[in-house]
Amino acid sequence: MDIADIATTDYTEADVGERFGKIRAAFEETNPKAIVITDDGEYAGIVTERQILQSHVEDNTKASAFMRSAPGIDREEDIREVARKLVEGGTMVAPVFDGEGLWGIVTADAILESVLENLDAITVEQIYTDEVVSVNRDTTVGRAINLLREHGISRLPVLADDGQLEGVVTTHDLRDVIIRDMDKATVGDRAGDLERILDIPVYDVMNSPVETADREETAKAAVERMLDSDYNGLMVTADENDRHVSGVVTKTDVLRALTFTEDEHMDVQITNIDLLDTLAREDVRTDIAGVTDKYRRMQVQHAHVRFQEHKEKLRGTPLIHCQIRLRTNRGQVAGSGEGYGANSAFHVALDKLERNVLEMKGMQSDEEYEGQLLRKLNEI
Repeated sequence: MDIADIATTDYTEADVGERFGKIRAAFEETNPKAIVITDDGEYAGIVTERQILQSHVEDNTKASAFMRSAPGIDREEDIREVARKLVEGGTMVAPVFDGEGLWGIVTADAILESVLENLDAITVEQIYTDEVVSVNRDTTVGRAINLLREHGISRLPVLADDGQLEGVVTTHDLRDVIIRDMDKATVGDRAGDLERILDIPVYDVMNSPVETADREETAKAAVERMLDSDYNGLMVTADENDRHVSGVVTKTDVLRALTFTEDEHMDVQITNIDLLDTLAREDVRTDIAGVTDKYRRMQVQHAHVRFQEHKEKLRGTPLIHCQIRLRTNRGQVAGSGEGYGANSAFHVALDKLERNVLEMKGMQSDEEYEGQLLRKLNEI
């Protein structure tokens, strides 16, 4: 199936000179997945909900200053490759080209709808992420926004004092409250009004009760609920307690699963691949394989490397956060770290990953030794 079969020519467009205030209003009026930014009719970039949450952007700032890039898609491209490009580009929307000209857009939702019937072969447990960033009811909206940006995620579970799930706050929720309250304020009041909004506790804006998924259900069932409710993800709860958060499954996790291969070499996916400087994909794969080969009984099913750029720079080189996460036959294992430039950040994260892999090896070796000892004792 070519991507043209599910892409659309119906999208919201704005010029690079358009003001931030007007683009923010467009999100409220039509609730688009993204707005395509053009320069004299030519594609220039996109604006998503995440850009709307940039509280430091003034209303008169031009779109060219806060838009982001997205991977270009050829309208005859294969769905599996498009899914990979969306994940690696860290976006849920991408422009589709016919030759050199902008033809339309493709969304993650459209891809998932087209493959929905095939997702009953995958379970949530096979694709979900078991590491979750959470907040409590008193966390401020400003802090929640910073956490979403810092970790490149779209939702935060709100946990009660006893650690039980109380609600969830998403990029969409925060975008709505900021747009609504900012549109009520006059130009002179906006600085103070924004400060007030950022101080609101997330308890006032969170969703409750929370739509959840359990690990045994199919990806198809989880995606159907995401699409029906227009959610980008669901909290995964423990089987014995539907208020204990054990992970999160998102549309991005499902897209990533569509790119898994059965090649002999380890499949590696890189989010925000455009941040790579002196690194190449093959270097990343080889270095990770060098770590996992030290424990051959741990079969790596998939490796995901995510880069996130911070504002801080050293002699022009940005501070980068890198996380490496492996899905293996013995569970998930990860390592993260920061450095100036992707190369430095990757190797800090790789060192942490190696320590965690060896720790997993040690724990499992201890368990095997204990089992052997018990068997010997039973033989006496």
